[in-house]
Amino acid sequence: MKIHNTRGGRVFDAANYVFLSLVGIITLLPFIYVIAGSFANEAEITRRAFFVWPEQFTLGAYEYIFSTPAFTRALITTVLVTLVGTLIQLILTVTMAYPLAKKNLRGRKLIMSLVVFAMVFSGGMIPTFLLVKDLGLLNSYWALILPAAINPFSLIIIKNFFQELPAELEESAKMDGATEIGILWRILLPLSKPVLATFALFYAVGIWNDFMSPLLYLSDNNMWTLQMYLRQVTAASDLLGTGNVDPSYIPPEQGIKFAVIVVATLPILVFYPFLQKHFAKGMLIGSVKG
Repeated sequence: MKIHNTRGGRVFDAANYVFLSLVGIITLLPFIYVIAGSFANEAEITRRAFFVWPEQFTLGAYEYIFSTPAFTRALITTVLVTLVGTLIQLILTVTMAYPLAKKNLRGRKLIMSLVVFAMVFSGGMIPTFLLVKDLGLLNSYWALILPAAINPFSLIIIKNFFQELPAELEESAKMDGATEIGILWRILLPLSKPVLATFALFYAVGIWNDFMSPLLYLSDNNMWTLQMYLRQVTAASDLLGTGNVDPSYIPPEQGIKFAVIVVATLPILVFYPFLQKHFAKGMLIGSVKG
């Protein structure tokens, strides 16, 4: 659709297309190189400084990493933690946002003030670590889920979305004998698919890419997530020779590093197109009224 019909407007649009295309290419090229490198042999990666298409395709790197018990265990762990964590975060956020959306709730302003305070001021890494430790959650997958179970920003957006829904829907449901849980489950949630899909993706991406929480709370190597495994594969060889890594350690080949990066990134890229259509609508709905 043309926005500008004047000559200056067309030049401006063309310049925008060129600029955004360049930004897109610059952004995508490193990832394309990593994908191409994951399918190339080690000799080609060493010989060619940069390429976007391997001369000879090989699946050796992928066959190696999927035959490694540590990688398979980390992948399964990350998938399970992401699924359970996303579900818990959505449930807790929705069940807290629904009552806060009701203006006759006692203490509503105080609770919202605390939510806003928590959004602006966090406890910090060390107090959070001490709290997790005192709760006995160290070396537990709950340490990766519960500290971030409710995000204040997401809570406010979903609460505002519930407030914008017509009050007549709830009144009609109550006249038919529906309970509060029934209204939330049968009426509000089906109307909230865009905003729920958006924040489900936000939560899933956040848990999937979380590196600091496993680093702080998990000392057992067998419990490591994919990000920790990725860090071990990509960083250990760089530290070799600095005295921080066992000299007998044999760093993985570059192709294996690339394959691990692709596998760690691919699931999010696969699911994003299915939720992308909800993104703009989900982020705008509920973000206007306070």
